[in-house]
Amino acid sequence: MDEAMASRIEAEAAVLRRGGIVVYPTETLYGLGARADDGPALERLARAKLRPEGKPLPLIAADLAQVERVAVLAGAAARVAARLWPGPLTLVLPARAGVHPAITAGTGTVGVRIPGSEVARVLAAAAGAPLVSTSANPSGGPPPSTVAALAPSLVEAVDHVLDGGPTPGGAPSTVVEIGPDGSVRVLRAGAVEVDRVVEAAR
Repeated sequence: MDEAMASRIEAEAAVLRRGGIVVYPTETLYGLGARADDGPALERLARAKLRPEGKPLPLIAADLAQVERVAVLAGAAARVAARLWPGPLTLVLPARAGVHPAITAGTGTVGVRIPGSEVARVLAAAAGAPLVSTSANPSGGPPPSTVAALAPSLVEAVDHVLDGGPTPGGAPSTVVEIGPDGSVRVLRAGAVEVDRVVEAAR
């Protein structure tokens, strides 16, 4: 990562630490983010995205330590994480006590991943907390792979946009829930083939 990008990431992280909401690149598409522990920012984010109430917000984390702050990672799920993170795989895990209700939406679980994008990981580390990682589009709109494709209404609603150039696009992250017995329940098919998850859970 060059010095200019590192400086731009730090500028966006400072916005997040002040309670802002931002757009940033991931390994698939652009994400809309706020710190997972910042209630007012989470509420602003939901309004900016026009997100229906009662729908959980997925997270990214810089590393396993950040994952453990919001979720319980053990057993088969830990094996999958060790083999397939960083990458576009979201694991739905038991939430830690104190995780904001906007994240869990009453499910008792949290969807989280360590992303394949170095920019996204460094941003979460610099922000000091896991970040929301929902696609940067109004609900129902097409998810963007470039800053130019962002909806103008969304750009107006956020505090900062980090332009990392075109992202690969394609399928979003695969979302799975892994049972204590290693069973894999697919909640959303995506960039990681389910067979790889099943194999990693063994």
